[in-house]
Amino acid sequence: MNQELIETIDNGVATLTMNRPDARNALTADMMTGLLAALPRLAVDPAVRVVVLTGAGRAFCAGGDVKGFAKRSDNAGAGPSFDHRVNDLRARMEVSRWLHEMPKPTLAVIPGPAAGAGLSMALACDMRIASDDAKLTTAFSKVGLSGDFGGSYFLNHLVGAARAREMYFTGSLIRADDALKIGMLNRVVPYEQLAKAAHDYAHELASLPTIAVGYMKKNLNTALRGSLSDTLDAEAIHMIRTFETDDHKGAAKAFVEKRQPQFKGC
Repeated sequence: MNQELIETIDNGVATLTMNRPDARNALTADMMTGLLAALPRLAVDPAVRVVVLTGAGRAFCAGGDVKGFAKRSDNAGAGPSFDHRVNDLRARMEVSRWLHEMPKPTLAVIPGPAAGAGLSMALACDMRIASDDAKLTTAFSKVGLSGDFGGSYFLNHLVGAARAREMYFTGSLIRADDALKIGMLNRVVPYEQLAKAAHDYAHELASLPTIAVGYMKKNLNTALRGSLSDTLDAEAIHMIRTFETDDHKGAAKAFVEKRQPQFKGC
């Protein structure tokens, strides 16, 4: 793992930390390469039950490197073709798909500003916990861009079409408390309590029946883009599969015996 992305694993919780605090963890090629390598690997690692994405210091991620954008615009006409650049960006955007679709809970821990592609990646996670002084913004319109990394998809579903359009068109700042009210965040805590609250939240998620949660994600994602019939089909298949798991069998026995179940992810 390169120094711009730090990976740790603790009791089933894998944490990926974007590590450029002096630049508010703005994305780099090395950081994206690290994420694209780590996420598929963690998705199938039986020792990992939750994946946390966060940023070092007092920021989550400022999105793309705008200084780098300016340099590229000065060299317009040079370098890779349009199609090559489209394909390269689309490949990097797989980060959001992995966060959204991997069969394990994903949690964004937001200690400060999340902007542009950084916000999109936070929205791609299943849940988000933020410091009370965090500010969120799509930011793209401020630099004449249309947006990437799936933010338009996730915002539409989280806050509704009209509000998503407003946030994209204006690039306005959304404070953490307001983001909580409109459904962009799950929890907001004082900055001084964020580390402990995030730790507890992640380990709470790690204690869940991992296989069942993975199928829940498949059901919910099917419901986002499919018909009722598609969702019922998915629920039926996944319900029968989870009936066969040791986690279900052990939990059913624990229910009868009036004790708490202990899920092992199998």
